[in-house]
Amino acid sequence: MKRLGRDAVEPTALADHLTAHGLVLKMLAGPLPGIYDPTGPGKLLFAFFAAMAETERENIRESTLEGLDTAARKGKHGGRPPVITDDMLHTVLRRRANGESVEQIQPDLITPTGKRKGRNPSVASVYRALAEHAKREAYPEAVERAHADFAARQVGEVPGPRPAVPDRASL
Repeated sequence: MKRLGRDAVEPTALADHLTAHGLVLKMLAGPLPGIYDPTGPGKLLFAFFAAMAETERENIRESTLEGLDTAARKGKHGGRPPVITDDMLHTVLRRRANGESVEQIQPDLITPTGKRKGRNPSVASVYRALAEHAKREAYPEAVERAHADFAARQVGEVPGPRPAVPDRASL
C-alpha cells in the first residue's frame, strides 16, 4: 500500500492530463489492473492512494522530529565533535597575542577526540575557529539573546518581539 501511495501522484497527474484530452487510463499490470475513466471513480482511487502516501510521509517526518527532540533533551546532538576545542582556542588566542603566527601554533595543537584524535588540526580549521570567535566577540548581545530565546523555548515560552536595536554598521 505504501508503494502504491508513493507512485499514485504520477498516475493522478496522468489522469488529469488524460481527462483534458478525453482518454482513459488502462493499467496492464500491478495490483490494480483494469481500465479507469479519469473523470469517474478511477481518479478517486489514485487520489486516495496519493493522500495515503502523504499521510505516511507526514508520520515519518513527525517521528523523526520527535526522535531528534528526545535526543536533544538527553543532551545528544548529531554531528562531529568540534575540531578546535575551547582550550585549544584559548591557547591559539594567547599565543597569537604574543606574536606567533597560526602556522607556528598549529603543529603544537592536538585533536582530543573524533576520527582525527591525536593528530594536528589543519591550519584552515584554526583560522575558521578564529573567525567564529571573532564573530561571537563582535556581537555578544546577539549570542546572549539567542541563548535566552533557546532557553525560553525549552521551557515552553514563546519569546516576544525584540526591541529595535540600531545596527552597528549604521553607527
